[in-house]
Amino acid sequence: MAVRRLPPLRALEAFVRVVRLGSAKAAASELGLSPSALSRRVAALEDFTGKRLFTRQHQAMKLTDEGMAFYNAVSPKLEELAEAVEAQVDPGRVLRLHLGVPSLFGGQRLFPKLPELRKLHPRLHIDIDTSPHSDTRVGDTLDAAIIMAKEPDPSFHAVQLDHNKVYAITSHQIAAELGKTPDPAKLARQTFLIHHDLPESFDAWKAAIGLPRLQPAAIDHFDSGQLILEAAAQGLGIAIMHDDHFNRRQDERLARLFDIDVESPYSYWFICRPRDLEARPVKIFHEWIVKAGL
Repeated sequence: MAVRRLPPLRALEAFVRVVRLGSAKAAASELGLSPSALSRRVAALEDFTGKRLFTRQHQAMKLTDEGMAFYNAVSPKLEELAEAVEAQVDPGRVLRLHLGVPSLFGGQRLFPKLPELRKLHPRLHIDIDTSPHSDTRVGDTLDAAIIMAKEPDPSFHAVQLDHNKVYAITSHQIAAELGKTPDPAKLARQTFLIHHDLPESFDAWKAAIGLPRLQPAAIDHFDSGQLILEAAAQGLGIAIMHDDHFNRRQDERLARLFDIDVESPYSYWFICRPRDLEARPVKIFHEWIVKAGL
């Protein structure tokens, strides 16, 4: 039986990278090629297929309709090929993902779902790092991270995981003392518990209750959401946190102050370098977390 002639895999790889990254320059950089070398690989694929896959204007490459049809037909097959090759790899070999995760997100949202991921991909193992400022280490000691931010650095591939409200959370005793409506004098005597990385949450909450210039007796700063909630439960102050953290905690010692909706400036995001989406551990986790809706 005759073996069909296949296009050069390097040319296919160059084509797919340009489409996925949206830039010939970015694709050339990731592949370690000069722009002219990348262009030659794409031209070789066009010669092989007899199709014009891109239009070229100045230094830009724009996908044609034929190019889009070719990509839609070929891209899934390349994924199947990658999976087939992976299936032949030593089954004892694990896929390792180095992931930065805030401890509160890990405990409340990630770990309850990880058994599902393990069943789907038993060879994927995750090293968890809960150190702060994980975004500064993505691409170095971390493959990817989940961060709390207003908006990630645009150099990252980023997926927003949620939208949040800001809650003021405290013990039932303090909540009872403060009542159901904001009292400036009473609030000025309180201690507020704020996360180092989320200072604008307190500003948003003060503005929403009509007291943008509120100066409390003290502000205690934490780098752990879990400890902030525990401090609030122990009556040590009023925690400014997200509604999701309060709802998932289900701690009967905690109460929400005032029934006022406050949009949070911050969200959880999944981030990685765009080129790392080609790495199997990152790709698997990325696709799973988007579908899982954590």
